[in-house]
Amino acid sequence: MARFHFVPQTRTEVTHRMTFTGAIGALCMFPLRAIIQLCVALRVHPNTLTLIGVLINVGAAFALGYGHFVWAGVIMLVANIFDFIDGKVAHELQLQSEFGAFWDSTLDRFSDLALPTGLIYLYAKLGSGDYVIVASLALIFSIMTSYARARAESLIQKCKVGFMERPERIVLVILGAVTNRMAAALWVILVLSIIAVWNRIYYTYLILNKRPMPTREGVAGFFNRAFFWTDDRATFAYDVWVIAILAFLWLTPPGWIGDPTASGPGLIGLIASAL
Repeated sequence: MARFHFVPQTRTEVTHRMTFTGAIGALCMFPLRAIIQLCVALRVHPNTLTLIGVLINVGAAFALGYGHFVWAGVIMLVANIFDFIDGKVAHELQLQSEFGAFWDSTLDRFSDLALPTGLIYLYAKLGSGDYVIVASLALIFSIMTSYARARAESLIQKCKVGFMERPERIVLVILGAVTNRMAAALWVILVLSIIAVWNRIYYTYLILNKRPMPTREGVAGFFNRAFFWTDDRATFAYDVWVIAILAFLWLTPPGWIGDPTASGPGLIGLIASAL
């Protein structure tokens, strides 16, 4: 079976080529390490941290449902600190278990369902049927992204392909909330989640049928690499996608996509009006 032409990198090489997203991740780890050590010192059970994170996310869903976007973004940020550290605390306390993994994965799905449900409720109250559909489809394909991987990995060893995974979705919802660009964030989540589901179906098909992976050479390889996503986070390719997404999020005028909650022309609109 043909394989991707990856060149293995040592930790030293990756460190010397620190990317934009890698630098942000490293910076965020400083306060998170302190929180992890505090939880370890207090011997807080990781399953408790997981439950707390989900309950806080439900609070964020209520805030979204009533249009309190900034508060929702802050609440989501707090909730996902718990979501991030539970596994690290389990490792430090030597409390990893199969049930813990099942508990974490199951409660993650509750969070994934709660946040878009809050938005569906908000758009229904505002009479925006179009965005009820967009938010509903984003919810469906977000869940299908996780399901496709879980089902694939019951058949093959690993299926971690597709750009729009759970961390990316959460960060996008937080950014959309605190900058009042939720509609743009939903479109990004929807489109890239559809692509991620397709990526996982196609990848599983190729592996099970012992077929070669798409080429990564030339023009075709460029598009394959962009839309059949296999790169890791904190790589140059990942940075390019992140920058493109942020540009769409913050440059696109809300009126162009019929955003029922945001206002203002966006940076593209401001530039156009200036010209």
